[in-house]
Amino acid sequence: MTKHIFLFTGFVILSFGISSAQHKTYTPKIEACDCLFKNDSMKTRCAYLIVPENRNKPTGKTIKLPFIVVESNNPNKQKDPVLYTSGGPGASSLRGVRFINYRRFSKNRDYIAFEQRGTTYAQPCLSCDGISEAIRDAYRKDLPLDSALTKEAARCRKKLISDGNDLSAYNTIENAADIEDLRRALNIDSLNLMGISYSGGLMLTVLRNYPQHIRSVILDSALPGFINYEEDAMFSINASFNKVFGNCVRDSTNNPLYANLQQRFQQYFNSIANTEFSIKYLEKGSTDSIIIKYHRSELIDFLMNNLQDNGQLKNVPYLITQVIAGKQQVYMKRYFDDIFNAGKSNTLGMRYSMYCSEQIQYADQRLIDKQNDIFPYLVGYRFNNVNHPLCNCWNVKAVSPVAKTPVYSNVPAMLSTGDTDPYCPAFYNDVIHHYMPNSQRVLFTDKTHGPALNTREGDVLIAEFLDHPYKPVTVDGKKITKW
Repeated sequence: MTKHIFLFTGFVILSFGISSAQHKTYTPKIEACDCLFKNDSMKTRCAYLIVPENRNKPTGKTIKLPFIVVESNNPNKQKDPVLYTSGGPGASSLRGVRFINYRRFSKNRDYIAFEQRGTTYAQPCLSCDGISEAIRDAYRKDLPLDSALTKEAARCRKKLISDGNDLSAYNTIENAADIEDLRRALNIDSLNLMGISYSGGLMLTVLRNYPQHIRSVILDSALPGFINYEEDAMFSINASFNKVFGNCVRDSTNNPLYANLQQRFQQYFNSIANTEFSIKYLEKGSTDSIIIKYHRSELIDFLMNNLQDNGQLKNVPYLITQVIAGKQQVYMKRYFDDIFNAGKSNTLGMRYSMYCSEQIQYADQRLIDKQNDIFPYLVGYRFNNVNHPLCNCWNVKAVSPVAKTPVYSNVPAMLSTGDTDPYCPAFYNDVIHHYMPNSQRVLFTDKTHGPALNTREGDVLIAEFLDHPYKPVTVDGKKITKW
């Protein structure tokens, strides 16, 4: 969450005809367009969904949301496509179509990648590209990072509003209505929803608001909208580190490098408190080095970047030993390389609008702060790039309180996560499962964020679930378990 972690035989859909169903005083429209991304092995078609920016003003400004349909090559394929949209909030959803032919479910089903409103390829795109430069400039000049971010967010907000955008219209409720409008415009009778992280919560919102045509739901490391992430973020981060430490006890008993690693980790990060570190850094394209100052938050963030990466997770214990031994310069250079050489990030304007209206507006700052008392070694860690001061500046309306209530449903669902996920832990799936009796929980051992969509084993489970959504999926009890 901090930074950051894819159709239908008689495809009347692919002729891009418009559903005759009226949505109150507007009709969603489909407009064919060139494909931004294609799958070379499968038939690919692309278009925009055109809907009101704000459905409370149905005759007002419209927005254009691109989507890509990839047809299965199977002439006997099933007639219920899979619709995917990405997480963030703020990430694009379209690039994955290039590789969707490797997904087992594509042998039997068509696939729709849908770009959320406000994201990279949508029109408008609510980008705040100046944020990345504001972060770099804060490090160059040793300025308070939070103040720099809030100042740049205010500038971005002013520009987006002057461009005619209604920032309060970019939220999960409108996003869910976009998916329903797409389903209706494409005349899809039965749909399988697939989401990761934030879009897991989005798919739950679709299920709450438009349940009639949803066949099944796949949620990978979902953040349900009714959870206030900020109020328990440090608990999840602490549990993820503890899982790493437990693995060290299990696997490295005789290796002194990892002896008492949990105790050493906590003692070190307690001891450095407000300690200021510095690194001599040569920015790419520059001839003069600068001195960058950093603190405990950046060190933890470096470890978190690896903790949330399934490819780097195995290296986290060693990296911890190097940090607490003071051998951190080479790693912090890599950390700042990522900051100073970063391209465009997720569309932060869209992220701010959604996060502020439905998370920060409902998060209790007292509970957020209380976590510092319980986890003193994490005090000061910026576990999210959206907080109350930034949202006070962004100033969007809170979504309806119904968005903060659990989703009750009998629709079959597969709920997956990794046992080391620091963002969306298994606890979130427990809560979702409690209100969805036909859901099944799948836990990936020694994996972190998004394991079902990012592993071969997960790909097998997704295909199996889609073929028989009411049947328990097959797991080995070691790499993958159920509970």
